[in-house]
Amino acid sequence: MSYNSETFYLKIIPLIFLFFLCAFFNAQKKEFWLIDVQTNKKTLAIDSLAATKFLDSLSQNNYFLTELENVKKEGYKTEIFFNKGKNYNEAQVFIPTEIAANSKLKTDFFTKNLDSIKKEINNKYRNQGFAFNRVKSQFIGIKNDIPQVEISVIKGDQRKIDSFVIKGYEKVPKRFVQNLEKNYQGKIYDDKNLISLNQSLQNHPFIALDKPPQTLFTKDSTQVFLFLSKKKSNSFDGIIGFGNDKEEKFSFNGSLNVNFRNMFNSFETVNIFWQRNPDKGQTFDLQTDIPYLFKSNIGTNINVNIYRQDSTFATVKFLPSVYLHLTNRQKLGLRGRFETSTVTDSLYIQGKDFGKKGIGVWYEFTEASDVELFLHKTRIRAEADYISTNYPNEDLSVIQNNFFLAAERNFHIKGNNYLNLRGETSLMNSKNDLATNELLRFGGWNSFRGFNENALLADFYYYGTAEYRYLVGNQAFFDVFGQYGQINNKNLGLKPKLYSLGLGFNFFLPIGLMSFQISNGNEFGNPIKFGDTKIHWGILSRF
Repeated sequence: MSYNSETFYLKIIPLIFLFFLCAFFNAQKKEFWLIDVQTNKKTLAIDSLAATKFLDSLSQNNYFLTELENVKKEGYKTEIFFNKGKNYNEAQVFIPTEIAANSKLKTDFFTKNLDSIKKEINNKYRNQGFAFNRVKSQFIGIKNDIPQVEISVIKGDQRKIDSFVIKGYEKVPKRFVQNLEKNYQGKIYDDKNLISLNQSLQNHPFIALDKPPQTLFTKDSTQVFLFLSKKKSNSFDGIIGFGNDKEEKFSFNGSLNVNFRNMFNSFETVNIFWQRNPDKGQTFDLQTDIPYLFKSNIGTNINVNIYRQDSTFATVKFLPSVYLHLTNRQKLGLRGRFETSTVTDSLYIQGKDFGKKGIGVWYEFTEASDVELFLHKTRIRAEADYISTNYPNEDLSVIQNNFFLAAERNFHIKGNNYLNLRGETSLMNSKNDLATNELLRFGGWNSFRGFNENALLADFYYYGTAEYRYLVGNQAFFDVFGQYGQINNKNLGLKPKLYSLGLGFNFFLPIGLMSFQISNGNEFGNPIKFGDTKIHWGILSRF
């Protein structure tokens, strides 16, 4: 032991003895005043034990040479005078092998920031579930005017997530809570799992996290409290479009999309969609989704789609489906496919009566956006169908395969700048020539802009979209986009390459999200025609 440390202990031991002697005779008194002789700052301790802990805490805060200078008793009051000395944040540190290996530190090193080292060690153990670990520094002497300190850790009990308690919106589906417990119960209580939990709830389509999760620690359990509220998730989406039809006549078109969501607190959805195309085609679509059947992870989706092309033909699709929740964001489904089409105009020779029966699988991944103006941060949809098709007028049956893949991602570039990337492709594979009324239909507001709704027909197509978005606060954004794609139509022997360019403005109004888009699309090699410009105006309102 060095001379300085021996001097320190010779000074402080008698005074500590005197202090405890006074405390013993005056235990009934409640006032113990600790007075810093350097600053004259006074601190009140409720008893002698609290006063001792206060002096001990100084050494844990790098005042290694704290001296107890005097103890005065005046009636009911005891005054304890101390000199905390110099704050040594620079020290030679000695760490036991186990702690050093766990914290990825050396066992013996010098530091000029002892506080930072202790915090680093504390965080390492806290992220291993030792939420109440204490990192202590024991002063062992001075060498070359540098304190020597030994680090120790009192780990305490390792904490793991035991259960969840729902507050606020308590009518969430029981299976939803059970899935949370399945994903997180028994996992170490650390920052990584808490951040993951917070993110999974923060962008949920049906519930809102009012404040970060809070934790109740008891001797034997760790409960995480979730403060939830029910989102206004019902929506009305209306779009009006203007442009020329295929005969270059000015036409009006539009769509209505109404979603009723979570009205019965089961995360269910009922979607009603209607659309009118410039070429007098109309689409009606009804879809119902119930995610947790019989309080299980099995859900069901039933879709009825009707497409009518003026007085030429009508097609009806019935798509019943069951699916499994892989996670809160992922679904894997199995579906049936029943489809009939009837040609109502005898002069329409491009179409055929047909009936289809089949089975298919699908996968969906959805990640909600943390920007309210964007519908999704990430979305992936993949489908594959095996279909038996019958043409009654030709007494012909064939096997067909349908494939579909779509993906979308919003990237945050910097500041208010974002990049939206989207892609979509679909294929109908058949040995026979496909009739026009069974071809894939796309184009318009929600797919390949610059073209009329469902105006593009193909047995195979793909397209990609790159859209730059600039946010104005959290109430509006401007966008500029470009699209490239190609279609294949075996019947007509066409493989045109297409493009679309445009810009738009989206902003919040008291009634909802207003969208305005101008776009122009054409085939490569053809000149741009101003008359082919498409204007879309729409509003999305939640209630």
